[in-house]
Amino acid sequence: MLEILKILFCAPFLLYACYSDIKKRSVTNDVWLIMLAGSIFFILYDVSNYGISYLLTLFISAGFIFIIVYIPFKIGAFGGADAKSLIVLSIILPAYPGFQAFGYALPLNKPLVDLFALSVFGNAALLTIIVPIGLAVFNLTKMGWHIDNPLYIFMGYKTKISELANKHIRLVQAFEVVNGRVQSRFRLGGVEINEKTIRELKALSEKGLIEDEIWVTPGMPFMISITLGFFTAVFYGDMMFVLTKFLL
Repeated sequence: MLEILKILFCAPFLLYACYSDIKKRSVTNDVWLIMLAGSIFFILYDVSNYGISYLLTLFISAGFIFIIVYIPFKIGAFGGADAKSLIVLSIILPAYPGFQAFGYALPLNKPLVDLFALSVFGNAALLTIIVPIGLAVFNLTKMGWHIDNPLYIFMGYKTKISELANKHIRLVQAFEVVNGRVQSRFRLGGVEINEKTIRELKALSEKGLIEDEIWVTPGMPFMISITLGFFTAVFYGDMMFVLTKFLL
């Protein structure tokens, strides 16, 4: 029963973090501080019941996750909120929560390494594949097979220049005028959109040098993948472990 309570406790924080990350592209530290403070009951209860063995599992879980997320965070490949969410999860749920539901023993697939937050991270990494697939389906549904840059269908979608303002998106391409003609090139990570960028694009469009619709990328927050990875780990288990077994 306690394991179910831990899951129910964590879920609202992760869902709110997704909402905040989509809306503001940031998650306040208060979310993780409140989540961590509220988990003290669970930690004390587990320590009183399992003693030193539980503390050892907790330190291994939190320490291992910290090492894994710290380096990507320092080089800018990982958001601060993403790292903090996994660290807090590693403290609240250092090992897999096992429980009975719907007539099944959940999760359905436990990995060899019983570190719950590690499975959440692995699941999140795999689930990011869903985003480019979803974008491709959307683009093909909208434009059919008449697509000017087929590879871009996995990275973003087309939108009007007049609709670029106040959106958390980036340009897939960088545009440059050379000898009176516009040259475009793919830009890894996208091009930041600001007022100057929009003015330049509008000027090029009015001159007929580029189309009114251009490719943009939404930059889906990784927090969404972490939250999906959390629920997947709770009910299904470790997708990375299952995939590895399948490939081997």
